Amino acid sequence: MASAAVALLGAFIYGAADFFGGLAARRLRSIVVTATAALSGLVVLFALIPLLGARWNLPDVAWGALSGVFGVIAIALLYACLAIGPMSILSPVTAVTSAIAPMIWGLTIGGESLSLTGYLGLGVALIAVVLVGFIPGQGAVRPSGRGVMMAVGSGLAIGAFLITLDQASDDSGLVPMIANRTTNSIITTVIVVVMIIAAVRRGQGAASALRAGGVELGATPTGHADLEHARTNAAAPSRVGLAGWGLAVVCGVLDVTANVLLLAALRLGDLSIVAALTALYPAGTILLAAIVLRERVAAVQWLGLALALGAGVLLALA
Repeated sequence: MASAAVALLGAFIYGAADFFGGLAARRLRSIVVTATAALSGLVVLFALIPLLGARWNLPDVAWGALSGVFGVIAIALLYACLAIGPMSILSPVTAVTSAIAPMIWGLTIGGESLSLTGYLGLGVALIAVVLVGFIPGQGAVRPSGRGVMMAVGSGLAIGAFLITLDQASDDSGLVPMIANRTTNSIITTVIVVVMIIAAVRRGQGAASALRAGGVELGATPTGHADLEHARTNAAAPSRVGLAGWGLAVVCGVLDVTANVLLLAALRLGDLSIVAALTALYPAGTILLAAIVLRERVAAVQWLGLALALGAGVLLALA
């Protein structure tokens, strides 16, 4: 099934976008990275209209905008739950929930039906999601109820994003995704501006106000900005800052590429299959981290990657 191949490719590109977004977030705050990525992705979408088309109508714009709201909620809850930890448990909880919710919707309300091979593929995909997203070596730390609720909430919001996007008509072209990214851009940009204005009203200077809004061109690339937003030395703040903006733009381009593939997969096949394979997005991040940053990939994650490919094959045959 073509939709399985497209969805799996989109998942890996989503993971690549997260990788570059994570690097950017070592230099800028996550909200700034998100806003920059959304805006850059929106530019790419408008550039693709002559190639992929766009048929404008209110229902498709509304579905796309609603999916954008769910997307922002999902990211906010994901960052919050991962900050609470432990990531080794909460990350897979989010991923599995994001797959199960649309699967249930598609197989019940959506009226989708799968063969035995398809159900087997879904099961293998869910196991792969858990193994790929598992981060070993953090010890047996029991997650708080608040963290689990946020992780589940993030997964449900991702699921709602997929479900609402699937409601758009197949001949709408890029309209749902343009509405999605526009909504995302507006919300995240407003948040950044409000943070800066609030800092100015507290009597902070221009530079401090920008830092309060997450725009700190001199942040050192030594840790995630939200948790370890270190001050720069006087060495080369502009170079470090520009690198952060560049990485955020790359993140946006990759993310919108994955979004277009997701939209194509939803139009080619079943929501339940696309959701299960899209939840494998951590695989792309893990592979790039291993190749570029020389990070060690645990054996359990390699197993998850292998199962992910196996699930893709099974679902393609379903």
